[in-house]
Amino acid sequence: MKDSQGQTLYVGKAKNLKNRVQSYFRNSKHLSPKIKKLVKHLRDFDYILTDTEFEAFMLECQLIKSIKPLYNRMMKSPQSFIYISVSLTGNHRKIDIAYNLIENDGKVYFGPFTSRSNVERALQGLKECFKLNCSNLTGKNSACLNYSLGSCIGRCLGGPAEQQYNDILDRFIGFLKGTDMSILEDMNQMMLNASEAFDFEAASAYRDHTQAVSSMLKKEKVIEFTEENHNIVAIERLTDSTIKLFLIKRTDILFSHSYAAAGNIEDKIKTNILAYFKNDESNAAGDVSRHEIDAAHIIYRYLHSGSCSYLIIPENWLDPENHSTLDLALKNLLNNPQHFQPPIYHE
Repeated sequence: MKDSQGQTLYVGKAKNLKNRVQSYFRNSKHLSPKIKKLVKHLRDFDYILTDTEFEAFMLECQLIKSIKPLYNRMMKSPQSFIYISVSLTGNHRKIDIAYNLIENDGKVYFGPFTSRSNVERALQGLKECFKLNCSNLTGKNSACLNYSLGSCIGRCLGGPAEQQYNDILDRFIGFLKGTDMSILEDMNQMMLNASEAFDFEAASAYRDHTQAVSSMLKKEKVIEFTEENHNIVAIERLTDSTIKLFLIKRTDILFSHSYAAAGNIEDKIKTNILAYFKNDESNAAGDVSRHEIDAAHIIYRYLHSGSCSYLIIPENWLDPENHSTLDLALKNLLNNPQHFQPPIYHE
């Protein structure tokens, strides 16, 4: 959507463009002030037709990042993504929320996460379950108010409770790294104990806290999957006679093309795989930046949505001596791309 000067005000997507555009002009009294202001300045719009919804999501993401339209604030906000920081040093270590990574500051960072409210719920649940709500910020060995209320284990008093507090933080770090699930196991046990004691209100609270904490691990799976820098072949059926091929690396679509589903197209797809994956230098493995997180989520959701079938191609399959393995995997994928549930192959 553009104003009278040709400046892009807003980028959006729609399955039915006519209905979407008309929605901005109907029932104006129900529109938010932001949308009313957008409509007031709207003079023209361009549209781009895509073959799949996945392409529309990716194109929207790309255009918003490159153009930075005024009314797409959510995706261009510098505070859209947050991190969890856990201090590793000092007598009074703490869990906190950060908007930026700071190197060599004595903290370990996890994320980025896209929802501050979800992270805050998870951290509050962790603190309530394990009594980490210490309100003594002075560092002096005196009991805080929360200790008297039963929501602090007594880290403010020093001694064994301080070590217990640090042990919980270490286990939480292990949980976020995916190497220690004992935090989640303990929270589940708290829920069961409360239920067996017929304290259903407490059991319900423990259940909510457990779900909030476990949701952070799901977010981390997106990050972990993207950082593994896979060579991904995805196929989506457009019609009974047409399929769409995507070659994806990290957060980029390296190649896309439509093919007639009939006939032998394995060789054509194989040629593109070798051309784009064998010599690809577009992205190196490493931490996912906040600029990649939107595309990372779109790709991850697409691959696990059931809309496509996909294969992860190990690097050694690109070597000539392993092309027979690649040929077999492609043949299996193309036999029935609508229903085939491909395994994830590892080297």
